[in-house]
Amino acid sequence: MSRIGKLPIELPSGVECTIQGSHVKVKGPKGELVRDLHPEMLIEKEESQVVVKRPSDNRTHRALHGLTRALLNNMVVGVSQGYEKQLNIVGVGYKVELRGKALVLNLGYSHPIEYPSPEGIEFEVDSKANTIKVKGIDKEKVGQTSAEIRKMRPPEPYKGKGVMYSDERIRRKAGKAASGK
Repeated sequence: MSRIGKLPIELPSGVECTIQGSHVKVKGPKGELVRDLHPEMLIEKEESQVVVKRPSDNRTHRALHGLTRALLNNMVVGVSQGYEKQLNIVGVGYKVELRGKALVLNLGYSHPIEYPSPEGIEFEVDSKANTIKVKGIDKEKVGQTSAEIRKMRPPEPYKGKGVMYSDERIRRKAGKAASGK
């Protein structure tokens, strides 16, 4: 039995879950998320819990069991608490500012890069500390947006410059060794 799949999902107060076959709608204080999950997975609501069951011990059903439960749990956490990722910008002259709902990044290129805010995502910028907080209720969108911003100037191992996650550690390299002549 899947250790993750068999765990029930607790619905916090203020969160409603509507299940119609494989179509799930979760509504909470932060917003509403809708998703179509795999039609073979059995999703049931029992009082203030949602339980995911699998029809058989088939290999694909075992794989989908934990996945379906994790996706549902991410939806419940998203509409009740929301998700956030922080990016740090390190480098001389590297700057970030918020213009309207779009990010304007100066990352050492000949031009500033303007990144518009995707639907359901909001940015919080601290210009002094050169940090960006990506916030939203959809875990996938928050992660994808963060990855796209990081991809504009990934951190390099010699000086440690670039856009990196706040909890990311960069393995530094020594660079050119001094010749012993």
